[in-house]
Amino acid sequence: MLHRIETTAAPTPAGHYAQAMCWNDLIFVAGQLPIAPDGKKVLGTIGEQTRQTLENLRAILDATGSDLQHVLKTTVYVTDIALWNDVNAVYAQYFGDHKPARAIVPVKELHYGFLIEIEAIAVKKG
Repeated sequence: MLHRIETTAAPTPAGHYAQAMCWNDLIFVAGQLPIAPDGKKVLGTIGEQTRQTLENLRAILDATGSDLQHVLKTTVYVTDIALWNDVNAVYAQYFGDHKPARAIVPVKELHYGFLIEIEAIAVKKG
């Protein structure tokens, strides 16, 4: 069964898309930017931006009944591959021993001048 996920614990989509879509036990989370749930843009360091982006991902997964330990794959977009070590350090803190498949995509720029965006595919718990 297909259904859309919406939670106030993550930023409201600013365009024509859902925070996440679920199909049976699969969860497809839209690209998350470093925007707090109240709409405030986090334009600090790459570490701060990565943390906010992963907090958004976690909140959306929580709304689906899943969590970071059930993420199958992420795609991480960064505006400068030189930022990767800092991104990877924060990413490892959030995922711990769990290591989902991942792609890193360097891009020229992201919306609002952000340095990072992360999308994910996960599975529901249990």
